[in-house]
This record gives sequence, structure tokens and C-alpha cells, in this order.
Amino acid sequence: MDCKETKFKVLIIMKSFSNNKLKYNPSLSRNIGNKGLTFIAACFSAISVLPLLLVISYVLIKGGSYINLETLILEPEPPGDDLLSAGGIGPAIAGTFIMTIIASVISIPVGVGGGIYLAEYSKSGRFAKFIRFGSNVLAGVPSIIAGVFIYAIIVSTKILFGSMFSGIAGGMSLSILMLPTIIKTTDEALKLVPNDMRRASLGIGASKFTMITNITLPFAFRSISTGVLLALARAAGETAPLIFTALFSRYYITSIDDLFYEMGSLSVLIYNFALEPYEAQNQLAWAASFILVVFLLSLNILSRWIGTIGSFSKHRV
Repeated sequence: MDCKETKFKVLIIMKSFSNNKLKYNPSLSRNIGNKGLTFIAACFSAISVLPLLLVISYVLIKGGSYINLETLILEPEPPGDDLLSAGGIGPAIAGTFIMTIIASVISIPVGVGGGIYLAEYSKSGRFAKFIRFGSNVLAGVPSIIAGVFIYAIIVSTKILFGSMFSGIAGGMSLSILMLPTIIKTTDEALKLVPNDMRRASLGIGASKFTMITNITLPFAFRSISTGVLLALARAAGETAPLIFTALFSRYYITSIDDLFYEMGSLSVLIYNFALEPYEAQNQLAWAASFILVVFLLSLNILSRWIGTIGSFSKHRV
């Protein structure tokens, strides 16, 4: 009897399958609701990406039409309505690279070193909590505050060999903006390294310094490099701190001494020339916008390329 009852139950189950009750029915209310929510989510995703695509496309098309060799290498001319050409943006391009290099030289060693201390040495101590809290606060501080701070400490006091506005001061203000991103990225990246790797390296007699330089840093290299490039991209596009620190110059840097004087940058050139009532200067502003957008896109591509190198380093480890 038990065998017959079992066969009967199996037949009932098979019959229920044959009634197509388990097949997808688009007319059901829950399936209609799922389709509606999926469509709404897709629309929101498209809306969130659309402004970025429109801005990048418009800047590349509008600014790209004014790009030529003379625009990239010449110095900008003083504003005027009788000019056939406003010159170029060469000094601004050079100044942007120089100040971002200065900012990187200051912020990368300090930021990576601070992240290593937080993740490998202090970890959850009171001092580490204070540093993490301060880093989070600094990341939310408006960029103009960094410019005002460097203006008060460096520019107004003429502490840099008697100079006021300078490329050095501009690089210092940008380094303040880069620092919290690098510290936080390094700290979080090192936390993702498995503790078994640390224990294994220490277990075979490696010192903590050797373990950090040969195990944890190579493992976290991809994430750290991405954070550095994101911080660099943010600093390269800042305008407010450079107005207070580097001001603007229409001339090329020809010597080391010129680092202690006013220096041009793409962001400040865009700000100055976009407000001019002359078409020639407006065209230079669009050309500078094109170069700045291309530079930021290049940083993102470079971060992916460095990430590939980082994955190779992990395999070697």
C-alpha cells in the first residue's frame, strides 16, 4: 500500500507540472510589477550617466574644434577685441603638470605612509581613530579652504624666499586636497590583505618592514594606485585654491626660480578667459577644457593599466 500511495503522489506532482503552473506567466501582477520596477531602475541608471556623457561629449566636440599645434604651444595674448588670435595655452598646460607633480611629491609619500601606519601599526588605537576622523573631515572640506589656509601660511607671510603667489604654494594647496583620499585608500587597501599572508611571512622570520614592503604593499598596489590617480584627477581640476596661491601667469617656466612666482594653470585659465567678452579668449577656454577632460580620462585609463600590473604583482607574490 505504501508503494501504491507513493506512486499516486508522484503522478499528482507530475500532473501539476503538466498544467504549466510553473511556467513564466507575463500576465501575473507580480511579473508586471517586476517589469515596471526594472524599467524604472534602467531609466534612473541612464539618467545618472546621461549628464556625464553629455558634458564630456560637448566639451570634446566644442573644445576639440579649437585644438591645433599653435594653441598647444603658444603663450596667451592679453585680452582685446582687435586680436585675430588669442595665442595658446602652453604655459597653462605646463603649469598644471608642474603643480600636480609638486602636489604628488608632497602628498603621496605622506598619504601612503599614513595609511601604512593606520593599517599595519596603530590599527584600532585612539590615535588611529583620531587620524581617520580627521582624514574624513578633511576630505569634506571645500577646496577653497585649502587655498585660504596656504594663502595665510605661505603666501601672505612671504615665507618662500620672499615670494607671494607661486607654483610651490599652488602645489601645496593641491596636496592638501589629495592627502585624505590617499590615506583612506591606502588604509582600506591594506585591510583587504589576508592576515594569513602576514602570519606566514612573520612565521618564516621576516621583519615587519620586510612583510610590508614585499607582501602587503604589492598585494594592495592596485587599490592604492587607483586612489592616488583619483586624488590626482581631483587636484588637477581645482580652481579655487590656485586663485589664492598660484594666481595666474601667461608665461612659460624657464628656470627653477620661476617656481616661486605666479604660475598658470588650465583651470584658472578657463575661469579667467570664459568670463572675457572676447571670442578669441572664449575659444582658448574651450580648448583648455578639452585638454583638461582628456587629461582626466587619461588618468582613468592609466589607473586600469596600472591595475593590470598590480594583478601580475599579486601572482608573483
